[in-house]
Amino acid sequence: MGLITPDYGLLVWMLISFGLVLFVLKKFAWKPIMEGLKSREETISKSLRQAEEARNEIKKLQEYNEELAEKARAERELALKEAKSLRDKIVEEAKAQAQAEAQKIIEKSKMLIIQERENAQKELAQMVSKLALEITEKILRKEFSDKDKQIGYFKDLLSEISSKN
Repeated sequence: MGLITPDYGLLVWMLISFGLVLFVLKKFAWKPIMEGLKSREETISKSLRQAEEARNEIKKLQEYNEELAEKARAERELALKEAKSLRDKIVEEAKAQAQAEAQKIIEKSKMLIIQERENAQKELAQMVSKLALEITEKILRKEFSDKDKQIGYFKDLLSEISSKN
């Protein structure tokens, strides 16, 4: 027969050889091969589970980091708002205090000016009175240097006073 159509004897021996190889493989090699494959499958499965767990853990950590970052941003914004509010309050208080101090200084200055003016007016009045007295004294001394003029003046004064009554 040819290559394409083998003899029946060859076919039987091939089947027996295949069965024998299959039996030997099943008896000695099949179990270790299957255990190796099962072990490899378990290792791959375990690695996949660990990778998935690691991925989930990373995702959780990223979410936690985002939450922390958001909280930090919110706290920073709140702190900035509080600082700005405090700054504005301090500025307003300083302005109010400065205005109050300025008003006090203005009032004090006005009072000092009024007091100085009154003192100057009093001093001027005293000076005018003193000058008037000095002038009057000089005029009277000059006018009444003579005794006859003095007597005549007193008589005129007495007559004026008696005519008014």
